[in-house]
Amino acid sequence: MPRIARRTAIAAAAATLPRFSVAQTDTRPTITVAVQRLATSNTLDILFEASNVGTRHYNLYVEPLIDTNWTGDLALRPGLAESWRRIDGSTLEFKLRPGVTFHNGDAFTAEDVAWTYGERLFGAGDETVPSGGKPDLRWAPAKVRAGAKAAYPALEKIEIVDSHTIRFVNRVPDVTLEGRVSMRTGCILNPRAFREAPTWMDWARKPVGTGPYQVAEYRAENRLILEAFDGYWGGRPPIKTLRFLEVPELASRINGLKAGEFDFACDITPDQIPTIESSPRHQVVGGLITNIRGLIFDQNHKVLKDARIRRALSHAIDRNMIVETIWGGRSRVPNGLQFDYFGPMYATDWKGIRFDPAESRRLLAEAGYKGEPIPFKVLANYYTNQVATAQILVEMWKAVGVNVDLQMRENWGQVLDGKVERAMNDNSFSAFFNDPVSFFPTTFGRNGELEQGGYWRNAEAATLIDRIQTSTDIAARAADFRRVLEIVERDDPALLVLHETANFTAKRRDIAWSPARSFVMDFRSRNFAIG
Repeated sequence: MPRIARRTAIAAAAATLPRFSVAQTDTRPTITVAVQRLATSNTLDILFEASNVGTRHYNLYVEPLIDTNWTGDLALRPGLAESWRRIDGSTLEFKLRPGVTFHNGDAFTAEDVAWTYGERLFGAGDETVPSGGKPDLRWAPAKVRAGAKAAYPALEKIEIVDSHTIRFVNRVPDVTLEGRVSMRTGCILNPRAFREAPTWMDWARKPVGTGPYQVAEYRAENRLILEAFDGYWGGRPPIKTLRFLEVPELASRINGLKAGEFDFACDITPDQIPTIESSPRHQVVGGLITNIRGLIFDQNHKVLKDARIRRALSHAIDRNMIVETIWGGRSRVPNGLQFDYFGPMYATDWKGIRFDPAESRRLLAEAGYKGEPIPFKVLANYYTNQVATAQILVEMWKAVGVNVDLQMRENWGQVLDGKVERAMNDNSFSAFFNDPVSFFPTTFGRNGELEQGGYWRNAEAATLIDRIQTSTDIAARAADFRRVLEIVERDDPALLVLHETANFTAKRRDIAWSPARSFVMDFRSRNFAIG
């Protein structure tokens, strides 16, 4: 019997049999990331969780209209908006990306952008979260409104042209409007999910966005579980389940990585890099990011109200020694509170406060300092090398005759509490796009973080920052910015700059993944592969 006939007969017989569907096995991996901290506010609302640790994962579940190439040249690129154009100096028009779906199945349209920038960011209503109450579109926490006002101080209206075209109209010209829209503040959220949430906290712990992963579970100070959202506009995510686990101890993160419990371990100190890389299965990636470590001063403190003492504290610090010893030369001391990617706004002739113990002692004597204790509050296990840095700072201040009381605290609420004596605490400053406007107004300007927290206020600096935000003359903006640096670092110090931040992540060597020039971690298909 010819073979071909038999194959035909078998095929014909098979065609008469019942058909059964066979489920395709999802072979994508579960990836576990061990982090020092997950969040500071116990929510995933990026305006409540406007922190370094919240920055690590927010972009995986929510997205802005304009994205940033964090793993490359930091350039702005299309996000939920596939293109944008200037109508005039005050108006920016966006063409929204078609075919985008929220995690709850809703189609993304201009209405969602209008809701996010309208009710979500600027909605009027009660100042406090209703206890167990249902959120409504009029309600927005005071902290959200303050953050929105600082980020978009002149946003006048949102115009919906059609379902996928929207315009932002400012009251005044703004050369930085594209950058502002790219910030985490402007991530687009789903209004129906907000309306249907049983309480505000339920919504804030499970925000519904358009990112490649959706929130499956969040337990404060424990874990964040993200599941792949296969309807993602950017393509099927490469990871099935992405787990972020809070592991405060560095040794535990490293040991867990070596034991295979974790695929990534974050916040690695430079001294541990050789040990980790001695393993053929692991490597450490990372380097300088767009963040500067420093301290902030409370100008209302009985000792620090004298600007000379704040300057003396800054002159007492040998920043290069900190960089070379604690950071193994992998960080650097910046020229003040600025980044070279500011381009024409970078003050090339500005130098940070020099290490000068003699000048420090002179200023202390001139101010009549008599050894009064100055509290320095530190949240352990938040910034990498935080405790070691704090201990060195205390010794440097002691060497010039300053009595600093180092106080370890358990959470940010204890650090920032204005009802308890405070003078100095740790902080850091991130640039979210290539202009000082990316963080100076929200930190030092009217309604900024320091003014809202009752730490520091300077009328001249506020006026200059206002002018920087509305001027279209680059030379004039640059001159005003240089003067702001002079005020916040020298004339009326709001802060003490330490060094640029270097961020290191240990990982499995067989995973192809690039670190960002930010705390952001990108696990889209463009930045993750195994093998």
